[in-house]
Amino acid sequence: MQQTIDRTVNEIGSVLLGKERQVRLALCALFSRGHLLIEDLPGMGKTTLSHALARALGLSFTRVQFTSDMLPGDILGVSVFEQGSGRFSFHPGPVFTEVLLADEINRSSPKTQSALLEAMAERQVTVEGETRPLPEEFFVIATQNPVSQAGTFPLPESQLDRFLMRIEIGYPDRKAERAMLSGGEGARNPESLVPGLTREELAAIHAGARAVRTADMLLDYVQRLTEYTRTSPEFVHGLSPRGALALVAAARTWAYMEGRDHVVPEDVQAVLPAVAAHRLRGAGDHAGDGRALAERLLTQVDVFG
Repeated sequence: MQQTIDRTVNEIGSVLLGKERQVRLALCALFSRGHLLIEDLPGMGKTTLSHALARALGLSFTRVQFTSDMLPGDILGVSVFEQGSGRFSFHPGPVFTEVLLADEINRSSPKTQSALLEAMAERQVTVEGETRPLPEEFFVIATQNPVSQAGTFPLPESQLDRFLMRIEIGYPDRKAERAMLSGGEGARNPESLVPGLTREELAAIHAGARAVRTADMLLDYVQRLTEYTRTSPEFVHGLSPRGALALVAAARTWAYMEGRDHVVPEDVQAVLPAVAAHRLRGAGDHAGDGRALAERLLTQVDVFG
């Protein structure tokens, strides 16, 4: 299965050059059955990566461009009165898909953003008093511009916590950018990608990741990390139990992607910034970038206690 995963990484990498680590983190989030938030400046490839991920998974997907005038019904669906039958008929919205690409999610109002909370947490939506299930394989891949950009509404912490990971793409290196400028592989359209995974293979990856072992010593390390965030004055609040579970789940998947049947501390360290940064808030002099706080965790908490 590792060969299949590597092939999928390379296929996506043919669209987004020089970003193998970001691609692996993104796949790790989705293989863990979690949702993914991609945050970066405009024009950095957020939507391109989202499209490529959806194509690589081989699942049905829908792209929604979030705007300030969007309403919850535009995502969830509405009931429309049909004169022929004399009854209301529910017209499902774009959320009824397997991969929802929520492009520039923080350009919509908080009311519209919150429409996705139930869908992301429980894989179902309740519209007009009736609960409707979403597909078994349901993922949200959302992109957002930095909150300092004009016309953005910061995602509330409750919504941020629904994303297993938040990643940044960053500027391309010189070699990758030259390939894009010269019209090489970097110009490949995500729509040209051949789905790299069958549904059976995706289910096998889910099962294989869940079966990866976590030793007591490894769980001790995770608990020391979470306890540090809860007790150190550097943090306004620490990682929640959901955040700790997310860290373990992502570390399991990362280990599986690396071909191991057990988690090692390096797996936790590889995924911790992406899992924890958007869940942490600094206090006093430590307020600011959550990623810096997550990186600080790796230096302040000893692996062996």
